[in-house]
Amino acid sequence: MSAPDLVLVNARVRDPGPTGHTAVAVHGGVITAVGTDAEARAWAGPGTETVDLAGATLTPGLTDAHSHPVWGLEMFTGTDLSGVADLEGLRAALRTAERHEGWVLGFGLDHNAFGGRPVHHELIDDVLDGAPAHLRLYDGHSVLASANALKAAGIEGPRAFAQHSEIVCGPDGRPTGHLVEHAAMDLMTPVLPAQPYAERRARLLGLLAGMAATGLTSAHVMDLGGHDVPGLLGALEEDGDLPLRLRLAPWCMPGATAEELDALVRLQERAGRMWRVGGVKFFMDGTVEGGTAWLEHADCHGQGTAAFWPDPETYSAAVGRLHRAGVGTATHAIGDAAVRHVLDTVEGLGAGGPRHRIEHIETVPDDQLGRFAALGVVASMQPPHTAYTRADHTDEWSRRLGEERAARAWRCRDLRDAGAHLALGSDWPIAHYDARQVLATARAPRGAASARHGLTGLMALEGMTTHAALAAGEETLAGRIAPGFRADLTAFTVDPVEAPADEAGQAPIRLTVAGGRVTYRS
Repeated sequence: MSAPDLVLVNARVRDPGPTGHTAVAVHGGVITAVGTDAEARAWAGPGTETVDLAGATLTPGLTDAHSHPVWGLEMFTGTDLSGVADLEGLRAALRTAERHEGWVLGFGLDHNAFGGRPVHHELIDDVLDGAPAHLRLYDGHSVLASANALKAAGIEGPRAFAQHSEIVCGPDGRPTGHLVEHAAMDLMTPVLPAQPYAERRARLLGLLAGMAATGLTSAHVMDLGGHDVPGLLGALEEDGDLPLRLRLAPWCMPGATAEELDALVRLQERAGRMWRVGGVKFFMDGTVEGGTAWLEHADCHGQGTAAFWPDPETYSAAVGRLHRAGVGTATHAIGDAAVRHVLDTVEGLGAGGPRHRIEHIETVPDDQLGRFAALGVVASMQPPHTAYTRADHTDEWSRRLGEERAARAWRCRDLRDAGAHLALGSDWPIAHYDARQVLATARAPRGAASARHGLTGLMALEGMTTHAALAAGEETLAGRIAPGFRADLTAFTVDPVEAPADEAGQAPIRLTVAGGRVTYRS
């Protein structure tokens, strides 16, 4: 056996359960040996780097199972409005907001800031001094555009779309500035300030380095972004390795033709050293707060009874075509009707074939819990989303759903207890990418999510290691500390399983290793 490139000693090794081992050897990006410190002395060669972890807990490298690190940089541009609590706070923030080529750009705006009022540009126009404004709401599925922004984009009234999207208009037929879902939001793209290539490149590398500092070694990227993201990643790898391993899933939208579906199959061949295209992302609905989650019964405003695909059976047919080509899918499904339809679709595919997964699953009835395990569908959920709700159910999400459905919020523990594989992520930039906070909120849910839905420490760690690997179809390659597995490793200063959730959520990361390379050390 060749001498290791890297040997880690004086560690508490988890696999992700306890092992009793204290040392790990790495060569060529792969784990080659696991054992004791005494055994490690015989592994090292002249070129081996040995790192003493001083008693840190070493786990398989953490994976964010749902993130948008490239596309999210466009969403994460301008003034951070995530701290705005009410309308007056929003107006105050906009008065002093920095201009970008004459525009006021903002992101992270909570629906609750409107206090139940309809989202309307008249609430903000008078504080903008005539500047066009484009404010992204936190869910990533809607924006508020000012009157001058609507004028710049030529948006003067309602339009019909091939997918469930809406230019919200008042009784007079004029746009309110609330643009709901992707097709409507995309109307603004041609007139928004463009981000220079050099800036996108620098910001992406900085973001990935920041993610590595929280213990992340990889991310399942739920989009292929715009502006030739494979080309951008390829160019970055000409200068060095990426700090994180990225697995990208391009979108399939309503109306996709057979030729477009076949093109998505061919895209699966695109790959670099630390990135690859893997799977296809679908949307079965939108968001509860935006009124576009597909529900079995309408929300309190009479909304939520339509699927993102106007004909849900065409979604099922598209999934079937990709399935037969060996391509797994990830479907955004928040409402109970959306979750049910995706499960029905997978059931209709029969046994065998690639793995499929459902993203978000914010409310799900009892009779659907066991179907995930029975059908082999991975549940992919984002515990930090619960921070946008309130325990007393006075938030917009809870009010729209009503008490019965709000009581079924983020049923992570119920899904695990029903035998489902549960992959965990942040959905950055919808929530912060800090992997430690994903683990902490999975164990101690916030807001409307009941404490009884919290996971054990080991379940949470599995959600970002073994279960995340299985969600990507990589359970024989990743997610464990064992010979032959990828050398993706995270060293915590505390044991993330045994330490209290709040302590684990703040504990420094001692070392992050991705592909056998140290990408962060404290």
